[in-house]
Amino acid sequence: MDSIERYARVLRRYDQLGEDLSNPDNIRNQAVYRKLGRERSDLEKAVEKIRIFMGLAGRLKEARQVLEDSEDPEFTALARAEIEEVKEEVASLEEEIKILLVPGDPDDSRNTVMEIRAGTGGEEAALFAADLARMYRLFAENRKWKVEILSSSPTEKGGYKEIIFLIIGPEAFGKLKFESGVHRVQRVPVTESGGRIHTSAVSVAVLPEAEEVDVQVDQKDIKVDVFRSSGPGGQSVNTTDSAVRVTHLPTGMVVQCQDEKSQHKNKAKAMKVLMSRLLEKARQEQADAIAATRRDMVGSGDRSAKIRTYNFPQGRVSDHRIGLTLHNLGGILDGDLDELVGELAVAHREELLAAEMEKDRKPGE
Repeated sequence: MDSIERYARVLRRYDQLGEDLSNPDNIRNQAVYRKLGRERSDLEKAVEKIRIFMGLAGRLKEARQVLEDSEDPEFTALARAEIEEVKEEVASLEEEIKILLVPGDPDDSRNTVMEIRAGTGGEEAALFAADLARMYRLFAENRKWKVEILSSSPTEKGGYKEIIFLIIGPEAFGKLKFESGVHRVQRVPVTESGGRIHTSAVSVAVLPEAEEVDVQVDQKDIKVDVFRSSGPGGQSVNTTDSAVRVTHLPTGMVVQCQDEKSQHKNKAKAMKVLMSRLLEKARQEQADAIAATRRDMVGSGDRSAKIRTYNFPQGRVSDHRIGLTLHNLGGILDGDLDELVGELAVAHREELLAAEMEKDRKPGE
């Protein structure tokens, strides 16, 4: 049976990971320890099914041996019945295992940094940026996740030119990573006196929270500027130079934070955002190095693509990547994203599985 050796290798790898996690050298190296732990955790469900599969494969082998060796009609009849029963279970298990062994994203278990920016549409885009920020906050709160605002640039009418926040919770990045992209809204803006429907756009970037061991940043590559905080309309928020601008000189990335009254806290928040952006940059460079067939429609990370439209006159939300339209606009904006998130995850899994099957059909490629 072709699968047996492959599954045996998985079991050996799982046992080896258990030994590696007990190695004092790996325990001292937290980056290595976390990587090993994630890999073992990813294999856990598959290993459980594989062990059941191996037991069934043993029964199947014994039954076939009886069929081959025995001349007793009663024994051979029992063996045939056993083979038919076990074959169905084995086929079903193989399908489950195939899905469970599709490589997952090792960053799925991380917390996530979300960046929401108003695009085309002026004040209306800023107001919709606030709507999306509220939507994701409610989605997080429904899961008992914590939300921490890292930076924000509010407008006078209650919108946001930009808002960046950290969501802390199990599988936060895995659940929300497909939200990256341009979100369009079609509605009559509150600023529109003629009742005309406008189309505005907001960009969303979802980044895995970086840990210190993920990205090494040399302090000589960091430039820190301090300035006085300002709010909507340019008014001063406080009278001290507590706002912080952090520039990563090698990449030119700039992060500003002025929400806290403490310069130290603003710098810490700005560094958190910068580290996550650098991690995402590294992830994207790695993804770009992989063949195009491995980058599926919902995981490409192309933030310039218009991924979703929120149509207020018709009360519908359409995700253009998977052709899904839901007539539940109010519920979705109140944080009911389960169906959208679930369908995107299924589409992503199917693409990965198709790629794995294609690879299996062409050994050596």
